[in-house]
Amino acid sequence: MSLNREEKAAVVAEVSAQVASAQAIIVAEYRGLEVGAITGLRRQARESGVYLRVLKNTLARRAIAGTPFEGLTDKLVGPLIYGMSSDPVSCAKVLSDFAKSNDKLALKGGAMANSVLDTDAVKALASMPSREVLLAQLMGTMQAPVAKFVQTLNEVPARFVRTVAALRDEREKTDAPASV
Repeated sequence: MSLNREEKAAVVAEVSAQVASAQAIIVAEYRGLEVGAITGLRRQARESGVYLRVLKNTLARRAIAGTPFEGLTDKLVGPLIYGMSSDPVSCAKVLSDFAKSNDKLALKGGAMANSVLDTDAVKALASMPSREVLLAQLMGTMQAPVAKFVQTLNEVPARFVRTVAALRDEREKTDAPASV
């Protein structure tokens, strides 16, 4: 079913709004993919915060025209599914993981702000840890010196207490009467 001019304008406006807030767009060809598989992919994308949409390529070209993703227009050939996200890793990870388990979905490439990614770059992006994991690692790294400093400060009184306890135990041994 074809769309009339107003419906096309509404689709372009919706996709343009998603593109404006996206950090990455990943494109994959879905030729021969069954409806159940696409439904599963959409569910995974929704859980990861990825906007997933099947679009006509001409509408997608209009939506990305004048944006930092404009270099992607050369890759918009064939039946494509578009993934957009504010977290570039999650977008690449969802589509890449699904492509590993389903051979009918083929990654075509993607784009980040002012740079076009080929298939290998998308796979490399998918292998990176997510934003939350990177933030947790950063916080652990920042917290380590402070924790070590506190541990060092705590060791002085702890060593003193252990020394006093050892002296007390030694004196109790020497003061105890020997039983025959």
